[in-house]
Amino acid sequence: MTPTVYGIESLAGISLDSSTRLTLSDGPLQLGWKHSGMTSDFIAEVMALRYSRSRKDYVQAHHDIGYLSNELIENAVKFRQPGEILIEAGIFDGTFLIRVKNTIDGVTSFRFQQLLHRLQSRDPGELLLEQIETNAISAESGSGLGLLTLLSDYDAKMAWAFEGNNDERIILTTTAAVAMPPSSKL
Repeated sequence: MTPTVYGIESLAGISLDSSTRLTLSDGPLQLGWKHSGMTSDFIAEVMALRYSRSRKDYVQAHHDIGYLSNELIENAVKFRQPGEILIEAGIFDGTFLIRVKNTIDGVTSFRFQQLLHRLQSRDPGELLLEQIETNAISAESGSGLGLLTLLSDYDAKMAWAFEGNNDERIILTTTAAVAMPPSSKL
């Protein structure tokens, strides 16, 4: 079955074969948000090392990689069906790329695709401001603030691929890219 892709289609198909791969698995301790933070911190530490000659570049790379990784992994943990979460990450031609693959249910898939459709038709910066205002007067969760922040403030390039043959288990693959500091000391 051909996946339904939102965002930058070429990004969804980019190969990350030479990237670092991590798998978060269900177990007796159950996956939780704390695993998102620890995993994204680990990815940021490993990936930002190449920028360590410049304190400024290192701090910027570490922050951007950590924030992007944390948002994607948190969403995968929060909205997933039981099973593994596959994470691939690497730096290619001055761009940090991360791909997170997990399984979601049909209802989550439908809601998320509605959000993505809205995102494609509006400016992320405007949507971010609207969502901040909405959150100030509402206690709803799943607002998309993290995603909107990535698109608006971090200029992240993103793609989402939905694959599945039934409404029970949809494979969601999220791919994101952010530019790294242009360090002349690499």
